[in-house]
Amino acid sequence: MGTNSEAQGGRLFFRSETFAGDARRRPPTGETVTEAAREIPIHAQCDVLVVGGGPAGVAAAVAAGRRGARTLLLERNNHLGGLSTGGLVVWIDRMTDWSGRKVIRGFAEEFLGRLPPGAIAGPPPAAWGSRDAATAAWWQLRTAAFHGVVTHSPTCDPEVMKLAAMEMVLESGAEILFHAWGAEPLMEEGAVRGAIFESKQGRRAIRAACVVDATGDGDLFARAGAAFDADIDENDIHHCMNTSWLFGGVNMPRYQRWRAEEPEAFGAFMQRGRERFRYFERAFASWRDDVALFLGPRLSGYSAVDVDDLTAVEIQSHRLMAQHLEHYRAEAPGFRNAWMMLSAPQIGIRHARRLRGAGSVLRSDWDGRVRADEIGVSPSLAPKFPNVSVPYGALVPERLDGLLAPGRHLSCDSNSHSFLREIPQCWLTGQAAGLAAAIAADRNLASRAVPIAELQAGLRKEGVHLSDAEPAGSEEFQTASSCISATEGR
Repeated sequence: MGTNSEAQGGRLFFRSETFAGDARRRPPTGETVTEAAREIPIHAQCDVLVVGGGPAGVAAAVAAGRRGARTLLLERNNHLGGLSTGGLVVWIDRMTDWSGRKVIRGFAEEFLGRLPPGAIAGPPPAAWGSRDAATAAWWQLRTAAFHGVVTHSPTCDPEVMKLAAMEMVLESGAEILFHAWGAEPLMEEGAVRGAIFESKQGRRAIRAACVVDATGDGDLFARAGAAFDADIDENDIHHCMNTSWLFGGVNMPRYQRWRAEEPEAFGAFMQRGRERFRYFERAFASWRDDVALFLGPRLSGYSAVDVDDLTAVEIQSHRLMAQHLEHYRAEAPGFRNAWMMLSAPQIGIRHARRLRGAGSVLRSDWDGRVRADEIGVSPSLAPKFPNVSVPYGALVPERLDGLLAPGRHLSCDSNSHSFLREIPQCWLTGQAAGLAAAIAADRNLASRAVPIAELQAGLRKEGVHLSDAEPAGSEEFQTASSCISATEGR
């Protein structure tokens, strides 16, 4: 989910409000049932199986398909795009660094370039990096300027993004299987060799040479026994949950003028909302002037892997949608004729599990160092920090073979998760995982043995931005295994 962040004393805290939820978990019954052994039909066999069709999964499937791998993308919903579409996170966070240079490119650049006029809104390239106060203030109200700097952070039409994602996957040669929930890893001799999924046809299996876990919550790697972390920073929003929604029939320019010109009145409006409903959120701009986006209220204290918690958040969020409409229509300029347009089909999950990888991104890495196994470059969270080099080892489990884990559940600490979970970073890591999985399948290699030079050359060919600086000791790093062993224990 999109955020506005600020670094203080070397740690990251978010200006966006969080609200402590009232999680009342069902006590365990202590009882069990025994499931009889059964034969599971093999639904398909492929080189690369991607489980999860969110931003990371789509990018992975496209990359693997273009490399020539027989690729199958498994998705539980009826659309692709994950939280960027079904979760209504239509505000795509920063892809430029603080100088205005586009650093998240490759798949991300191509995908957004496919969206037609009217389906994407944001500052023009000439404005990226601008520190002009008036320009930055104008774009800040449109979620595209932070810390006084204009950034490439567009808002997009979710339906157009769904279609663009589907067409890119199919054009790559990859196949899609909708309405199929990846349930369990298929294990052979301690390695992942496919996945079992649930569907209307029942329980079925897919065999694959390499699996990309793009579930976002690490469902497959956790069930395969890979180590993971789940700690959070309670001062950040990265662990909060909510269901987003859209209001139609609004006049966002009028609302934004009111916010800018009458900040005291806006502050009083927000305070009255908190007093009435406790949980209350401001409206964000969308890709249209007549549609308002709500990315909260953000509820903390719930688990993204607890079905009772997920249910409680859905119930609370839908009630809050109606309460917000009542308050906004009564008091907010531009909302008199607003109506409930859409609640997100997918719940907004920011954090569940993080892989314990062979490599990782840590707070100590925010110093401009270039990782020898770099697969992409992420903008940092504030102008005081340089860009962050993202290593391939962050996608590779410490010991488990046959699986890569791009997206918001990659290996990192809780501070770094604050930005690595964002949609552009999921595109970045997904593209790298898909290409690496295709190389591994083609060459019959373990995913940790993929030659880094070959992977990086392939990423550059697809337009991915990698650091120009030569990493220290790079000549000794010839494969992922050597990169990983050199970074263990950091």
